[in-house]
Amino acid sequence: MYNKYISLTLLAAITATSGRAEMTQSILPAPKLVINIAIDQLRSDYLEAFAPLYGSGGFKHLYSKGMVYSNASFPFSPIDRASAIAAITTGTTPYYNSIVGTKWLDKETLRPAYCVDDNKYGGYLTKDCSSPKNISTSTLGDELKVSTGGSAIVYAVAPFRDAAVLSAGHAADGALWIDDENGFWCSSNYYFKTTPSWIQAYNNLNHSKIESVEWEPVNSLSGNFSYFMNGGMQKPFKHKFSGPRRYREYKTSGLVNEAVTDMALQCIRTNAMGSDNITDLINITYYAGNFDHKAVTECQMELQDTYVRLDREIARLIKVLEQQFSTQSILFVLTSTGYFDEENADYGKYNIPSGTFFINRTANLLNMYFGALWGQGKYVETCFGTQMFFNHSLFEQKRVSFADATGRAQEFLGQISGIRNVYTSLQLLASGNENIQKIRNGFNPERNGDIIIEVAPGWKLLNEDNLESQLARASFIQFPIIIYGAGTKAERILTHVTTDRIAPTISKAIRIRAPNACSSEPLN
Repeated sequence: MYNKYISLTLLAAITATSGRAEMTQSILPAPKLVINIAIDQLRSDYLEAFAPLYGSGGFKHLYSKGMVYSNASFPFSPIDRASAIAAITTGTTPYYNSIVGTKWLDKETLRPAYCVDDNKYGGYLTKDCSSPKNISTSTLGDELKVSTGGSAIVYAVAPFRDAAVLSAGHAADGALWIDDENGFWCSSNYYFKTTPSWIQAYNNLNHSKIESVEWEPVNSLSGNFSYFMNGGMQKPFKHKFSGPRRYREYKTSGLVNEAVTDMALQCIRTNAMGSDNITDLINITYYAGNFDHKAVTECQMELQDTYVRLDREIARLIKVLEQQFSTQSILFVLTSTGYFDEENADYGKYNIPSGTFFINRTANLLNMYFGALWGQGKYVETCFGTQMFFNHSLFEQKRVSFADATGRAQEFLGQISGIRNVYTSLQLLASGNENIQKIRNGFNPERNGDIIIEVAPGWKLLNEDNLESQLARASFIQFPIIIYGAGTKAERILTHVTTDRIAPTISKAIRIRAPNACSSEPLN
């Protein structure tokens, strides 16, 4: 009996000691530097198809050494660069963070508003006035600043203004992007009181490169290798950037990612990021879309070369930072913006069901229908994208219930060709229906219209008033979330995950609170 008691006591002690050892081993030090990378329009099919042209230090390295969630998506719709970047950094959807897209309609002026425009803050080396005021929630960088009493260093580097400002957030030390008009790396006086000398010096040394550079394939195999159906030998390309649109074209070329890496590394060095025990954060946006937003059929080799050059820049970024820091003290997180510039395919030519949906004509029909019910008036004030904005004061004058008006509109519009679904603002605000959850998550009552129309796949949306045109597609764009460094184990995970889990994952790794509207759980 006595021996049995000793055995049980020893067993309990060993178990407790083992548990403490296991727990101690699992608690890793917080990384000194987090590199949060969003690649605009990155697609898994292209990423994997062009792999024969890659080196060993970029994507292949991440896929072999990192934790790869190969089946990721955004939990809302529709998606563009601005809404995707905001979702990644806030850990929530447009329903909460208010960034429903790159542009939306200002309900007071009935004019389009750009997501980061703010006339209160002038630009440095740019005419654009910008701030993150339209983000309604805290971001990853904001929470890092709060948790460290402002001691953490937070920057964002991107080719595009919206990506830089939205990923930087409210409390960052700086957001840097390339100006469309002059090609300089620029910023806003929201972040800087005066232009930092290191940014000016970098521009002085590097700006002239854009004027003289020629873009041609970096890999000698380009032209002999093609992923696309009409492949085979391809004519080599060579682009020189000139004319009034030269900087806009440059920003959609495969060359821009080299400039992004250069500026990101310069930013890390100059600001001594990762040099102490307080975690710092740099948000980087790369580009993997079509050259000059052309159709894929017009720039197949350019797209392949963009991925090859992107792979080289990822490899260079990893190599330089791993030489400066240990792999254990840096954390890389990489994902996509989850959409792709759709080309306007001519479905009618191939007898594929399609058509043109005229939203402004449809709005006129709805006005006529309402007029027959309640008397003449402009009940639909305007249209923006697939949205209709109602004249609320007119309904009040007519003593018409807004719920009745939107319900009748939904019923009327549902009978029109080219419309797949119609959602009302009241329906999206009140609904708990899982079938429309992604639409609701992408909706914000302050930004969106009273009627949201889902155009049938294959149909072209056309607004004759502003000549806006887009092809409706419901295609799924597959992309990964990759986590590498800071003790992360190499693993390939096929389970579906959503991008709103990135912010809480990083927050957990650096031991801070997740952004204040983030309710998703961390990955692993």
